[in-house]
Amino acid sequence: MTATARWTAWSCEVNLVVARAAALPMARVFLEDLLDDVDRAVSRFRPSSDLSRVNAAAGRMVAVSPLTLRLVDVALDAARSSGGLTDPTVGAHVVAAGYDRDIADLRDRTDVVAGRAAVPAGWAGVRVDRDLRRVGVPDGVRLDLGATAKAWTADEAALQVARRLHTPVLVEIGGDVAVRTSADRPFTVAVSERAGDAAELVAVHHGGVATSSTTARRWTRADGPAHHVVDPRTGRPAEGAWRTVSIWAPTAVEANAASTAMICLDRAAGAAFLDDRGLPARLVTHDGTVEHTLAWPRQSRAA
Repeated sequence: MTATARWTAWSCEVNLVVARAAALPMARVFLEDLLDDVDRAVSRFRPSSDLSRVNAAAGRMVAVSPLTLRLVDVALDAARSSGGLTDPTVGAHVVAAGYDRDIADLRDRTDVVAGRAAVPAGWAGVRVDRDLRRVGVPDGVRLDLGATAKAWTADEAALQVARRLHTPVLVEIGGDVAVRTSADRPFTVAVSERAGDAAELVAVHHGGVATSSTTARRWTRADGPAHHVVDPRTGRPAEGAWRTVSIWAPTAVEANAASTAMICLDRAAGAAFLDDRGLPARLVTHDGTVEHTLAWPRQSRAA
């Protein structure tokens, strides 16, 4: 019998579904512990995290935990696979755009003044010494691993729960979904722009689904509205052809890297990006029109 747990972490809704109900308590403990470990390693809002220490020591190498090293490697791989559009060095630009605190606190403000980071984003400038387990960024550069760390946590939790507790499992963290099950027992995933919106239901039996959107994490600056997806080519909130992009890929990390990149692209470049990678997608234009690639696994619509 399927069992589900829902709670909030990292200002995100977390959903955990297991096919064997008896496995739910242990699966939840594992996921909560992993969320805490990742937060302590790479939260940009926790001054004691490895990521905060690396950013504070820009220009020097800093010793980090094995988990942090792994998450930095994941972020750099995502940057490479997305052609640099999902860039972990946009941290200074995200802060300059006003996202310098928890989103729940930021939404209540209307006096945020936009700034400009002094140094352009550039993931190739991140230095990693795997032998001595050290990470460094150039002066003026700040890492932000939020997107890929969230997706990696979903992937890792699904993998470990399936292996350790011998149950099909679905893990969702703030729109990043990872699934481990069999082809004859797919999970139904509700895909929408925001929690509570009308959703499309799709059957997923492996891999990951990620949704990136400019509609959820938004705030008001003195010069108008802003959102959290930064185009590393401009250092400003992205202004691509779509306001929301959902992608299926073999992992949640790959899906997240692609959906984040797509938010930055115009229509022609976005179509080429998806074709080159063979990725199914659900796309929402700025006027709310929903589009699909042919390979998107549509089923039905839920209220």
